[in-house]
Amino acid sequence: MTPAVPLPASLLALSVKVGDMMDHTPESAYAHLRDTRPSWFLTPPGEGGISIVHWPMTEGQVVYRDQWWILLQDPVVFPDGTPGRYLRMLAPHTDPAVAVLPVLDEGKVVLIEHFRHATRSWHWEIPRGGGSPGLDGEENAAKELQEEVGASPRELISLGTLHPDTGILASEVELYAARIDAVGDLESGEGVRRARTVSFAEAEQMAESGRITDAFTIAALFRARRAGLAA
Repeated sequence: MTPAVPLPASLLALSVKVGDMMDHTPESAYAHLRDTRPSWFLTPPGEGGISIVHWPMTEGQVVYRDQWWILLQDPVVFPDGTPGRYLRMLAPHTDPAVAVLPVLDEGKVVLIEHFRHATRSWHWEIPRGGGSPGLDGEENAAKELQEEVGASPRELISLGTLHPDTGILASEVELYAARIDAVGDLESGEGVRRARTVSFAEAEQMAESGRITDAFTIAALFRARRAGLAA
């Protein structure tokens, strides 16, 4: 992954290409996205929503962009008419991000202990990752399983979609359960140090007690049990 480089305050070019144009100020990059990605700036019909101010009356900014994320500052109007600014993060690509719950034949699930930079902590969670170009959700799920736990799915079961943090993230993640035969090599180079095989009940107890705090894992366990996959 390319190291993150924040935008300087001097309105120099963005560090990563936006559309077909290389040289953008934060404001012109925002205008370009409004022209080329209009669906990102829609307000649903009806009252009570937070609307984005119509361009070009007041313009927003692309605060930061790399190959994984775009951070926007939007000019908004709150339901009571108060103007303001809101930050949100979007993925620049349309390939689906995924999270996958690995399930063994005896009905047990596989958890991995993964170090996460954002929290500077270790977390028990399930394999997940951003979408790779040209792959659909199932293909991305199979890729993440192979990369993180060295397993190939015999069957993939869709568990629906998840918005992991509606306060700032616009991203939608596809959830899956995957029937696998065994765990292989772990992706130690990405911060995975061990895997653990537990029953559904033990995994759920880990979530209830706070030993699992990862939202993807908790949602996948809940939906997998509702789908009848729990032993």
